[in-house]
Amino acid sequence: MKPDKKIYFASDFHLGVPDYATSLQREKRIVAWLESIRHDAEEIFLVGDVFDMWFEYKRAVPRGFVRLLGKLAALSDSGIPVYFFTGNHDMWCFDYLPREVGVILQKAPIIKTYNGKKFFIGHGDGLGPGDLKYKFIKKVFANKVCQWMFARFHPNFGLGIANYWSRKSRASASTEANRFLGEDKEFLVQFCQAMLQEEQVDYFIFGHRHLALDHPLKHPSRYINLGDWIRFNTYGVFDGEKMELKISKGNPATDPLCFPDGMTDDQPSGTNP
Repeated sequence: MKPDKKIYFASDFHLGVPDYATSLQREKRIVAWLESIRHDAEEIFLVGDVFDMWFEYKRAVPRGFVRLLGKLAALSDSGIPVYFFTGNHDMWCFDYLPREVGVILQKAPIIKTYNGKKFFIGHGDGLGPGDLKYKFIKKVFANKVCQWMFARFHPNFGLGIANYWSRKSRASASTEANRFLGEDKEFLVQFCQAMLQEEQVDYFIFGHRHLALDHPLKHPSRYINLGDWIRFNTYGVFDGEKMELKISKGNPATDPLCFPDGMTDDQPSGTNP
């Protein structure tokens, strides 16, 4: 890494929900955050579910999000690599974002090394044991024949169906799912532990669970979940020596399980109990 530069991570913006006005307000917060880190960002990782729903037709894409797309294009044009991971809500990204916006599209987890520290980075969906129903559905959605067949629908109809699936997916999530369930029930923790038996990783960086947490694994490894921008406005930052989970200014969240009393904006997040 270059001196005085940092690596930034964020995930689960879920732009598009629950309504236009709320999504637009969230989008403006995200764009303001991206502008604030532009001066010292060496690389930026958007780790999945940037959009609550996304499907690209050959000649049509979902309406909206022009502020974010414009900001990402400006960052890419300035020479800052922006890695865009597909999540379970926006897995149907194809060539539009790399071609028009300049992001580096990632459809699977990757490993990166900075200053001798190894990072395993991915959205997190479908990893670890269990969740067999979703893993099957993901294979269907990722099938090129299924994608081609879905693209035969008129965009008004096809995007309407995709929005319905997206909303149904969120509605089915229990309140318990938004709390740390313990190592024996957390699929991503179990995935990290299994991988550490094969190779050393310093930081596992995931989204998907909508939890803002920094969880210790076998020393010195850590599992960091980036939270979301619906409740927390949290992001990760690596300055070349240490990795921290922070809260962007204007954070609206008050979840006591993820944030200890007295935490202020732009301060590191505590470890989830």
